[in-house]
Amino acid sequence: MGTDTVKHHLPSDIERTSMKIITEELAERGIVLQPGTEAVVKRVIHATADFDYAENLVFLNNPVTSAIRSLTEDHVPLITDTNMALSGLSRKALSQLDCRADCYMADPEVAAAARADATTRAAAAMRKAARDDAGAVLAVGNAPTALFTIADLMETGLRPALIVAVPVGFVNVVEAKEKIIGICTRTGTPAIVARGRKGGSTVATAICNALLYSATDMLDPSRRGWN
Repeated sequence: MGTDTVKHHLPSDIERTSMKIITEELAERGIVLQPGTEAVVKRVIHATADFDYAENLVFLNNPVTSAIRSLTEDHVPLITDTNMALSGLSRKALSQLDCRADCYMADPEVAAAARADATTRAAAAMRKAARDDAGAVLAVGNAPTALFTIADLMETGLRPALIVAVPVGFVNVVEAKEKIIGICTRTGTPAIVARGRKGGSTVATAICNALLYSATDMLDPSRRGWN
């Protein structure tokens, strides 16, 4: 094997080297991150290898500080719109914070409500979250209908601890994100939004994990018990 042989084998070494590369490339591109957003932006880039997120992530109403406070002091739950996003959340960090994470997409009650209302399960799941988990972190990485539902519920008083609005796609995605930006700006609700078409469950998970790691002082992988 030649000089390009991979030298990193441990997950902690790979992550540290990746973050170093990301930091260097951001500097080369002349991108200066907003204060307090660095951990979130870098973890999204780490998860996607896409530097566009350094410029299309929108941070509204001091969302990082607000979310960390809600997680550490109020132990709010994290509700995702997909089981894929849920499965990627750090269980160790959630346990340390005494916070619950959940997704209601497979809930029979949600399926029945979606059929009765002729809507999507994602929309019905967010209605359940608003009813059962008021004040939660709501993370949407897939379904714009979930964001439209959250916006409608906010018109009648719902105030999540944080909205992570990063669905991916071509239909209603941009419109849903812009609607969330508008209502969060008007109501002062913290939000992290990926403007445009890009996003996905991986991005939602990366954002939530950045917040969880920040809240538990586990941004360094060694603090997560990695070798």
